[in-house]
Amino acid sequence: MKLDVLAFAAHPDDIELSAGGTVLKAIKEGRKVGIVDLTFGELGSRGSSVIRANEADAAAKILGLSIRENLGLADGFFEINQASQVDVIKMIRKYQPEIVLANAVSDRHPDHGKGAELVHKSAFLSGLIKIKTELDGKGQSAWRPKRVFHYIQDHYIKPDFVVNITDEFEDKLKSIMAYSSQFFSPEGDGIMTPISGEDFVKFIEGRARHMGREAGYEMGEGFTVSNPLGLESLFDVK
Repeated sequence: MKLDVLAFAAHPDDIELSAGGTVLKAIKEGRKVGIVDLTFGELGSRGSSVIRANEADAAAKILGLSIRENLGLADGFFEINQASQVDVIKMIRKYQPEIVLANAVSDRHPDHGKGAELVHKSAFLSGLIKIKTELDGKGQSAWRPKRVFHYIQDHYIKPDFVVNITDEFEDKLKSIMAYSSQFFSPEGDGIMTPISGEDFVKFIEGRARHMGREAGYEMGEGFTVSNPLGLESLFDVK
């Protein structure tokens, strides 16, 4: 299956938190979108890898994804090496996306910056014909996405562009709340983390309003780019 957008996440829920509205909007526009989680988030203080896998499946249904896969890299300990790059390259070549979304280039959790670098490098290498990969016993063709965009996570980064998610924000929240082990609920296990408090949803809303305000929208999600965006005309900018 060829996808229009392939979103990579160091942990299940990264996409939902930071680019869920953008994913929902692309799917509403008729685009095929998938997510590849790099790890199961097994080192998280709350829940377990099995619980988080089930939550990721539930969130995928809310978002309306075409596919969701997990590479099973080691949470907290995955490295940017040949093995992990080949794993990512196989996914890019399998789904041949036009656009790749990747983690924030720097953030509170070190896996986010590592995930950003891993995916960015792999997206380039995926286009080199002398790198040979196989999937299910069949050779894969080289494929390089047109663009890699990095979503913005816990730490604020000034966005290079903002997507209007005003109409998608409520469904974005629903996809986030599918991860009930990670976020506040009266039935929670009592272990407190930076995202498990009752006020965290207010942060998500505040971030969306902040990003949206910078671009003239009610709600927005921001992204950064490594290479300049090209315009045919100044009037292509909205």
